[in-house]
Amino acid sequence: MADYYFDSSALIKRYVNEAGSAWVCSLFDPGLGHEAFVAAITPVEIVAAITRRARGKTMTQVDAVTACTQFRTDLQTGYQVVELTDALLTHAMSLAETDALSGYDAVQLAAALAVNTLCLHSELPPLIFVSADAELNAMAAGRGLAVENPNTHG
Repeated sequence: MADYYFDSSALIKRYVNEAGSAWVCSLFDPGLGHEAFVAAITPVEIVAAITRRARGKTMTQVDAVTACTQFRTDLQTGYQVVELTDALLTHAMSLAETDALSGYDAVQLAAALAVNTLCLHSELPPLIFVSADAELNAMAAGRGLAVENPNTHG
């Protein structure tokens, strides 16, 4: 059993078949008992990514609707959603400033760091940060997070 934090570049692989999808999907096997954390902005990013694929004709409209519907269902019970508090957003602004991260990447990293702090204070194993963004992974690792890139898992 482990706690995973998924940024959008990793979580999309659960709903759109691409490199690393099988590995990401395997982490959601109920028998493993993993917890999955996402930032409150992640649902917007996931739905946008899916609908952009349909608009770009790399995914059918039917598949996009199915993926969005499945995501919304999973969101109700399958994820621990990290709310965007003033403190978290202030930390994200600091990360954006010091590390030149994009706004969303800074929020994703700040949310993961907040969850990891809670894990460590509760004497739980450290959080595993899952992202397909190599630059963001480097920033997360530099801040002490364990990192997994789903693209390295096929």
